[in-house]
Amino acid sequence: MKDITFADKVIEFNKSLHYHGDLPEEFHVLNPYFDNPETMGVMQKFYHKYYHDSERRRFIIGINPSRNGAGVTGIPFTDTKRLESVCGIPMESAHTHEISSVFMYDMIEQYGGPDEFYKEYYINSPFPLAIVKKSKNGWLNANYYDDRSLFEDVKGFMITSLKKHISLGLDTSEVFILGKKNADFISKLNKEAHLFEKMTILEHPRYIQQYKLKEKEWYIDKYILALKSKIEF
Repeated sequence: MKDITFADKVIEFNKSLHYHGDLPEEFHVLNPYFDNPETMGVMQKFYHKYYHDSERRRFIIGINPSRNGAGVTGIPFTDTKRLESVCGIPMESAHTHEISSVFMYDMIEQYGGPDEFYKEYYINSPFPLAIVKKSKNGWLNANYYDDRSLFEDVKGFMITSLKKHISLGLDTSEVFILGKKNADFISKLNKEAHLFEKMTILEHPRYIQQYKLKEKEWYIDKYILALKSKIEF
């Protein structure tokens, strides 16, 4: 019987990913795996390339995918530019640039490259699908915590999703949370569901790229120092 790899588990999780819960009227959830047939294919290529093993990994938690990053590629913090130029996986049906992806892959390069980084880390979000909010100018990216009613609607789904992520084979002794506000809400979930022993908070890549660009190298060093501080599994 074929051994089930980390990649197999992630792919199965993504294939079965649906949100059927309530949402406030002005919000909508985007599922890239079903909105674009090519997304499912490139997502599988990515995980087969970097996660085709049974290694245990540490968990980095974002907020929820953006429309131009994982909302298109299905891969957290990875736009189509980085997917092709760094990971060697072209995507024909979409071409996106996402600033969080720029920071993340600059950091990954200094960490040791995607092979080394992804062998040790798995990135995803408590709400693993893109959320958009209706505005006068069309649909805009939204975060799960932007609206109290939205958070209450999706909270149970997020706890279930985090438990499913952990079941892939993740170390729970220390988790890395991207974004201070995100960490406040993850802390609430953690108190309720007892998921992680220690939470280490790092500034979100979008915040760094937008507001701290001159200090980018300092933040990359901060990330690497935190991520390289191994706790034995």
